[in-house]
Amino acid sequence: MAVALLLTANATGCSTSPPPTNAQVLARPYDIDVPAGYDKTKAYPLIVLLHGYGANGFVQDALFGFNALADARGVFVAHPDGTLDTTAKRFWNADDACCDFGRTGVDDVAYLNALLDDVIANFNVDQKRIFFVGHSNGAFMSHRMACDASARVAAIGALAGDVWKDASKCNPASPVAVLQIHGDADAEVPYDGSSLEPSAPQSVATWAQKNGCAAELVDTGSALDIDNTLAGSETQVARHACTSGAAELWTIKGGQHVPNFKMPDWGNDVFEWLMAHPKP
Repeated sequence: MAVALLLTANATGCSTSPPPTNAQVLARPYDIDVPAGYDKTKAYPLIVLLHGYGANGFVQDALFGFNALADARGVFVAHPDGTLDTTAKRFWNADDACCDFGRTGVDDVAYLNALLDDVIANFNVDQKRIFFVGHSNGAFMSHRMACDASARVAAIGALAGDVWKDASKCNPASPVAVLQIHGDADAEVPYDGSSLEPSAPQSVATWAQKNGCAAELVDTGSALDIDNTLAGSETQVARHACTSGAAELWTIKGGQHVPNFKMPDWGNDVFEWLMAHPKP
């Protein structure tokens, strides 16, 4: 079942856990979709879904269709909110490119780690299958979590957002599987990069280097149909050969910054990729 809660006692009918004690989670409550028929004796995967700049967790969950995914595929989906800036837009402090424009210095890595601690304390989470998925600013933040919290992040899916331009600022302690998804007609976060962010292929190449993968990005010859506005199977799949972690690029040919997702294919495609990349 999809529910919204601040993990208070009996808030969902599915949990009798006490209220969170971590100050960061108390100050910034989050929503979580609990799979239907949740059985506390069974460990479930967890996806943390991060919204784009100016959006919020509820909107992102609806846009991606992950609330339905929670029930259909038996996975927790947490979708927190970033901090409000001076223009009343929510953001994540991910990296130089995006999106703490007011230079508040809010530590979103610490907040998201606190969120993970809270979910794990209240639900039976498979800690080898903790994933981050984000769009735009949320994709930048997903990369940041892979860089800074690699010990607990199995894989990320980043739509239209990149890793650090300066790759030396990303220092994972262990390999992370990374799926970069990007429309090559994106006018907001350019596929080919800018002075602030690397190109989509460069982001994937950074992760190939961090994970010890082969240097060459190889077109697999396969394609996916995830955008309703584009004809045929418009999304090209390419990857670096990896023995640990992963570095894969899905290029949406003609894709814009906010794709018109084909449901439920989009969510199922991302879900299958994530579940194929647990922590060893």
